[in-house]
Formats: sequence, C-alpha cells, structure tokens
Amino acid sequence: MLDLVLDISMVLVVISIALCFYRLMLGPSLPDRAVALDTIGINVVAMIGLITIKTASDFYIDAMLVIAILAFLGTVAISKFLVKGEIIDRDNN
Repeated sequence: MLDLVLDISMVLVVISIALCFYRLMLGPSLPDRAVALDTIGINVVAMIGLITIKTASDFYIDAMLVIAILAFLGTVAISKFLVKGEIIDRDNN
C-alpha cells in the first residue's frame, strides 16, 4: 500500500514541477517566474524526500538540505534583485 501511495505522490509532484516549469517559461511577469522557480525547488526537495522514503535509506537527506538551502538563497537573491535592481549593496562613501 505504501508503494502505491508513494508512486501516486511522485506522479503528482512531477505534474506540479511540469506546471511550474510552464509558469517559469511563459509567466506574465518576473515575480510570477520567481515564485515558479522557488516552487520547483520545493518540489525537487519533496521528490527527493519521496525517493528517500521509497528506498528506505537516509543517503539523500543531505542532498535535500543542500538543495533547500540553495533554493531559498536563490529566491532571496531574485527577490532582492526585483525590488532594488541589485543583489549586493555597495556603499562607495
């Protein structure tokens, strides 16, 4: 029963990634694309979590953490760029 639930969950996550990729490519605005990219990162972490449960190993947990941190930092950088027009504030005084 668990294998069936995991397989259905994986299919739903793949569909979600595909829909987010569609939004990323054809989004009407840059904030929509930034949110889609963040959601793809979250879905990739979820997929790795499902694979970890399916294989019954904890080998992939480190990869999940690294991808989650990189996705978060990428979202912060994109958001800061969209708001201020630059990522790193340089004060030349």
